[in-house]
Amino acid sequence: MKVLLVGNGGREHAIAWKLLQDDPSLELICAPGNAGLAEIAECIPVKPTDVRGLAAFAHRADVDLTVVGPEAPLAGGIVDAFHEDKKAIFGPTRAAAEIETSKRFAKSIMETAAVPTAHATHHRRADDAIAAANALGTPVVIKASGLAAGKGVVVAQSSEEAERAINLMLRDRAFGDAGEEILVEEFMEGEELSVFAITDGTNFITMLPAQDHKRLLDGDLGPNTGGMGAYAPVSIATPSLMNIVSAHVFEPVLAEMHRQGRPFTGLLYAGLMVSESGPRVVEFNCRFGDPETQAILPLMQSSLLDLINAVAEGASLAGMEPIQWSTDHAATTVLAAHGYPDSVRTGDGVRVPALPNRVYVFHAATTRDSESGELRTSGGRVLSVTGVGETIAAAVEGSTAHAERISFDGKQFRRDIGWRELERSARAT
Repeated sequence: MKVLLVGNGGREHAIAWKLLQDDPSLELICAPGNAGLAEIAECIPVKPTDVRGLAAFAHRADVDLTVVGPEAPLAGGIVDAFHEDKKAIFGPTRAAAEIETSKRFAKSIMETAAVPTAHATHHRRADDAIAAANALGTPVVIKASGLAAGKGVVVAQSSEEAERAINLMLRDRAFGDAGEEILVEEFMEGEELSVFAITDGTNFITMLPAQDHKRLLDGDLGPNTGGMGAYAPVSIATPSLMNIVSAHVFEPVLAEMHRQGRPFTGLLYAGLMVSESGPRVVEFNCRFGDPETQAILPLMQSSLLDLINAVAEGASLAGMEPIQWSTDHAATTVLAAHGYPDSVRTGDGVRVPALPNRVYVFHAATTRDSESGELRTSGGRVLSVTGVGETIAAAVEGSTAHAERISFDGKQFRRDIGWRELERSARAT
């Protein structure tokens, strides 16, 4: 079977690793890939956003299945293009992907489907947005409506901070077209939870819940990032809570998307805030999350390939068995480059020591020097280090210890991944 994997991040390396675990005979091609992916797959120099180029390659190379990692090609209509050529591809159409690419659209879907979420208003004029923020009080959440690489959200603790964020997005256009419209949103108290569901548009199978760590620094301090680490499972995601998420989040949203003529197939990611009153939706994403994927997939015992291929081929998931998971825990630590998330420095040499047992390193922004063969940084989030253990403490220890051993100038990483779960574990013993 010939599989094309679109993307070049840690998420894609983890997906590639898992697909090859499921079927070692796969012929795996990555576009464009990275230095880690190049060790297990053929990498081709086609950008993820080059929809025409990817479609032409898949046709020419007679690819059997295409899996899309990042959101940008989905927003660019890659699934629509492949469907026109009758090629199997895993992911939503451009219209369905709007559940991530337009926060305004996502809010409208949730409101129509009566899905619990925060109250929000949308604005294109800074003065109107500032007035709305003042009316809500603080803390208040300011969000760019479009795609902003996970950085278009500001939780403002004061009216002055809210005004600065609004001006940054609407007047200074810091996020370009992604910030031409913004949401001013009620702040939700609670604990975040990431839940993935693989869906054929009607039926769905949920994956193991994870918790992401968005802030750059220990203690959830510093600026927002694309994600500095994750762990799974999460003890607050009880069977009862997951039943609520299925019945009051995924089922109504998928039904409403179908009713609007935008059936969502692929992976739907619900970012939740869990409080004493239950789960509420923070946002939806239209693809696997990064870095949650790097924590979840090493615990997956069932075949990811079979599920993805079934959806891509248009088969129904009705009657499919739930995914089988290891009873272990996993923790993922992201190593970021100097200057991330702002002015990122690239080209620093990277040294990755031999892996200890039950530790996995997934490459993201890495490249090989064409002359020396040296591994070098090529972007913001460089590597993900996942530790697996019988307890969350063992998983965190494995991840953090190896993250310490990896070396490159300007390396940034958090040493407190899973801190909430560690505290809960300590209280329970």
